[in-house]
Amino acid sequence: MPATYGFLSTYPPTQCGLATFNAALATHLVAGAAGSGVVRLLASDNASGGIALDRSAPRVVHTWHTDRPGGWVAAATALNRFDVAILQHEYGIYPGDAGEEVLPVLRALRVPSIVVLHTVLTNPDPLQREVLEQIAATADAVVTMTDTARTRLSGLYDVDARKITVIPHGAASHTAAADDEPHDRPHLLTWGLLGPGKGIEWALRALAFLDDVDPRPLYTVAGRTHPKVLEQQGDVYRDSLKKLAEESGIADCVRWEDVYLDPDELSRLIRSADAVVLPYDSTEQVTSGVLIEAVAAGIPVVATEFPHAVELLADGPGLLVPHQDPEAMSMAIRRVLAEPGLAEPGLAGRLTGLAGGPTLRWPAVAARYQSLAARLLADRRPLAAQTISA
Repeated sequence: MPATYGFLSTYPPTQCGLATFNAALATHLVAGAAGSGVVRLLASDNASGGIALDRSAPRVVHTWHTDRPGGWVAAATALNRFDVAILQHEYGIYPGDAGEEVLPVLRALRVPSIVVLHTVLTNPDPLQREVLEQIAATADAVVTMTDTARTRLSGLYDVDARKITVIPHGAASHTAAADDEPHDRPHLLTWGLLGPGKGIEWALRALAFLDDVDPRPLYTVAGRTHPKVLEQQGDVYRDSLKKLAEESGIADCVRWEDVYLDPDELSRLIRSADAVVLPYDSTEQVTSGVLIEAVAAGIPVVATEFPHAVELLADGPGLLVPHQDPEAMSMAIRRVLAEPGLAEPGLAGRLTGLAGGPTLRWPAVAARYQSLAARLLADRRPLAAQTISA
């Protein structure tokens, strides 16, 4: 009988990358099997609106309202109904200082637990370090999505390296999207929740350097403002970007799509792009679902040197540029537009499974989680047998 899985995460209709990730993983991991479910993390600032959930995705069996005290007890009880618990970890989603209320959940679990780390900081504060080390000590397994994150975790934290498994971020199949729409000008694309640190201002400045390209590129910035940013700051960041575009004389070259795209809409948009631009300010980002999706679709990427981009794009399907350097970014964009096949040798040599095959598609990624869960369950069985015989 197939194992059942309990997931702890934000979840659609909440609009965030973590919710989308967990929905995709859960849907493919439990495909064809009944009985799994999701414990949804929900705060008051993301309770309304959102994205539709695939009909085959596991149902929500319990909601942990994180702005109410003591919610971890019922969350742990709900997770214990399943064979394996998979918990997503990101800063800011669990209550308590440094998200420490995830710890009593883990300690209360009677089933094997897998914690998926979406961020591994190089310079955590003391409490962040302590909480993450306790998470790793309590969980049965810890998943990072890149070798960079694994190296950070094992080298900078007191964590048992034997517990760490690298399973990459999954990618959707974009081959089912509509045929590429013809367009009469180069199309650049950035998508995802918008907020400071996204680096869109550097991409806009880079676009201004491309005023001699004929026809002028069109740059689409797709995505809603991040709910937490909207709550605390309103749309100040988006408004500042629109003002910058006006002042730089490129307002007619920028298209703003203030929407959270469903998978089919996103696939069509990605396939329409000649290049994806990731101008992120972060030097910490070890996982980027946007990066994976772009490469999976076979679209060249121009990205700043954040860790996941360095790991994935070095000698691969795109070009790296220094942070906050619009001139270097414009030169990279210019090169990608002039040589659309530029990145193909690296893609074929190092990442054959991503754009050219199924190994990093969601079904294959889910199968790796399934194998990890099966190993953890097998490790528990001898222990259970000893307990019964005693």
